[in-house]
Parts: sequence; C-alpha cells; structure tokens
Amino acid sequence: MPDPSSSESQSRKKDKKLFYPRNMQFKSSLAVDFLFKIFLLFAILVIQVLILHFIFRAPSISISFQQITEEKVTPSPPPEVKECNYGYVYVYELPAMFNKELLENCHELNRWQSRCRSISNVGLGPRAFGLSRVVPENLAPAWYWTDMFAAEVIYHDRILKHKCRTREPESATAFYIPFYAGLAVAKYFFKNYSAKERDRQCEKLLGWVKNQAHFKKYNGSDHFIMLGRPTWDFRRSTDEDWGSGFIYMPLMKRILRLSLERDPWDKLEIGVPYPTGFHPRSKSELDQWLNFVRTRNRTSLFTFAGAKRNLKGDFRTVLMDHCYNESGSCRVVDCSGTRCSDGTSEILEGFLDSDFCLQPRGDTYTRKSMFDCMLAGSIPVFFWKRSIYDQYEVFLGNEPEKFTIFIDWRDVRNGTSIREVLEGYSRDEVKKMREMVINLIPNFLYSSMRNDQEIGYAKDAFDIVIDEVLKRFKVQKGVEHAQS
Repeated sequence: MPDPSSSESQSRKKDKKLFYPRNMQFKSSLAVDFLFKIFLLFAILVIQVLILHFIFRAPSISISFQQITEEKVTPSPPPEVKECNYGYVYVYELPAMFNKELLENCHELNRWQSRCRSISNVGLGPRAFGLSRVVPENLAPAWYWTDMFAAEVIYHDRILKHKCRTREPESATAFYIPFYAGLAVAKYFFKNYSAKERDRQCEKLLGWVKNQAHFKKYNGSDHFIMLGRPTWDFRRSTDEDWGSGFIYMPLMKRILRLSLERDPWDKLEIGVPYPTGFHPRSKSELDQWLNFVRTRNRTSLFTFAGAKRNLKGDFRTVLMDHCYNESGSCRVVDCSGTRCSDGTSEILEGFLDSDFCLQPRGDTYTRKSMFDCMLAGSIPVFFWKRSIYDQYEVFLGNEPEKFTIFIDWRDVRNGTSIREVLEGYSRDEVKKMREMVINLIPNFLYSSMRNDQEIGYAKDAFDIVIDEVLKRFKVQKGVEHAQS
C-alpha cells in the first residue's frame, strides 16, 4: 500500500508549485488595476480642468462669434454715418403740455380752421393725392401736403430716432428742447390777446428747463431748440408789437435756435429750410427725382405762384401784372383766397415747366416757395438780397449768386423787364445754374428714410443741421475747457 504521508507530501508540493504562479498572476492583476485607477483619476482631473477652462473662456468666445456673425450678416455702414464724431444729443422729455398735448388739441391751434391734418403723420401732413400726372407714378407715395410751419413736429420725430441720440445726459454734447413753440404761440397772434397771454407758455417752458441740472451747468449754452416759424414771430420788443417775446427772455440768451428765417446778426441762430412736400423713402427715390427734374422739358421762361394782396404798393401785385403782360414767357399760378392753402399740383407743375421762378419776399424776407421752386429744378429769382443771403449757408453754401438771379425790386418798379433780364442768360449759363440747384436738392429736403445706417443713405437737411449743432458745441466746450 502506498504511504499516505508520502502522497500528501507530493500533493502539497504540487499545490505549492501551482500557488506561486497564481499568486504572481494575482499580484500582477492588482498592479494593473491600480495603474488603471490612477490613469482614470488623471483623466478625470484633465477633463475637469478642460471644463473649467471652457467655462471661464466661454464669454469671450461667444462675443467673438457674435461679432463675426454680425460682420457677415450686417454690412458696415458708410464712413460718413458710421460714428458720431461730434458727440451725442440728449432729448428732454418735457411735460406733455409743451408738445404732446398741443398735437392732441390740434383743433384749437388756429381760430379759423383745424390744424389736425396739417400736422398729421409726424409733421409730414396728409398724403398728396392727385400728383401722379405730374410726378413719376412710383414717387407719388413720397409726396405730402406738408405745412410750412410743421418743422417742430418733424424735428422732434427725427431726433428721437437719430443715430447720435443718447439716453444718458452725462455723455451728451448737446441738449434738445422739444417744445413746439410755433404751435404754442401762433393761436394768440390773430386776436386781441395780451402780451402776457402770448408769452405764458414760453415762460412756463423756461421755468421747467431752468431747474434741470444740465441746463444749470453751462447756463443753457449747450442747449438748442427748433422754432417752427421765422425768428421775427418770437422777437416782440414791446407789448404792443406783433408776436411773442420768447427770444428776448433772459433764459433764452444762450440757447441756440433753429428757425425757418434767422436774424442775420444773431450768431445764436441757424436758418433751416422750410419743409417741402417731397419726402423720399430711399436713396433710389431721391436719385430718380434728381434725374426727373434734370431731364424735364421746360416750356416757359419763368413762373410766378402767389396772390395779390390788398396793400398799397404790394409788390406781388406788380409781379402778377408783369407776368400777365408777358404771357408768352411767364406762367401764372394764382393763389388768391385759399386756392393753394391745402396744396395744389399747379404750383409744382408750373415750376417743373419753367427755367426760372419769381421769389418776392413774403410776410418776411423768405418764403417756402423758394424751396418748392428749387426742388423742381427751377432757378429762383430774388428781389431782396436778404431773402437768400446770410440765411441758409449751412445747406446752400455762401455763394448764392452762382445758382440764383437777383433783380432789385426797385428796378422792377421803375420798369426793368424781368423777361429781358432772364433772356440775357445763355442756354449754357442756365444749364450750369440748374445743375447747381439740382445738386443742392438733397441738402434742403426732409426725407422719410428711417434707417440712417443703411448703405447709400443720403444725409438730408435734418442730418446736416444736427451735425452743425454738435460740431459747434463740441468746439465751444473744447475752448471752454482749455480756458478753465
């Protein structure tokens, strides 16, 4: 029989031989597992670091992507409208009685008839239907019967949308006071109202403005206002005189004023164009109109649009009689009574068909008709130098003799023939003057283009005068800082 102890001994030896390889495998497996866990831990740490890095870097990555997207989607505006080089304008939010309520109570602004239609459509007035036979059909929707005294409403609407408007007064170069002074005082002009009544609303406005911190800072020298009537309506010297004494009030002495006719000796006034009826909605509409008037076939030498007045020595009566006597050369548009008060296509058609248009002084030296005439590509003929000189230089330059004709009114009274004077200009001279008039048209229009950042946007009268105001104030403040 085999020895049991010997068999057990052999079995133990065998198990021992098997143990050592298994033990080695087990230890090796533990090492691999340990290394795997270390690697996994390291990988987790790396991933966390990357996540944290991404989180903290994400905002700048997002902004950069947004900027790139905007650059691809939104074309860059032209350089002339890209930046506000002269600073920003802050628009006061006045109590409603100084603007909004005047519009809401528009039926009270005139003792004879409602002004509601004339100041509708943010000052542009009612659409001018019936012009399709006179103007290109696709341009007819850009025409309105715009009232000559609606500029305050137009300017307020435009400045609220201006690219250089700021809502932070601390960053403003200029401060605009949107008071409809012309609408507020005009209803008191044609009745036996006292001087106090004519001045009441203007005094209330200044009482509000003087308490504003930014008015106090420079005593109003960086503030400006639009007066939608000629300056003379606000320059009453004595209680018995015409109009309001607004401009002569002490708090007005440093405020810059935009008015339809300026006092040539007042450096704090800028004469701005009367609104015409054409408000192009795009640069292409403006260009189409310029080409239309440039190529127009003109069949009359000159036109006079106006009405006789029952006044001794009325010069308009002289001109109308002169025109009727020169019926072969002159076209008359008789605006007697109210024929032209709500707009008529006859005036535009007369100007479009004539080389020249007669522009006598109106109630003051200037007339809205001057701009209606030039808009049609007709060359204006003036009889008083103050009707054009020292008035609209910001828009028309300072050499009006290059695109206008001057005939002294006294010479006409003494028998000078207007026809003979105008026939003395050669066709080349007339063509050259007309081209200058046409090139000036964009400068005195008030467009209805709503996006001044679009490619091809054309600056109009409003843009030009706001640039001028901001430039003046920026220079003025620079000088004051240098002296302080």
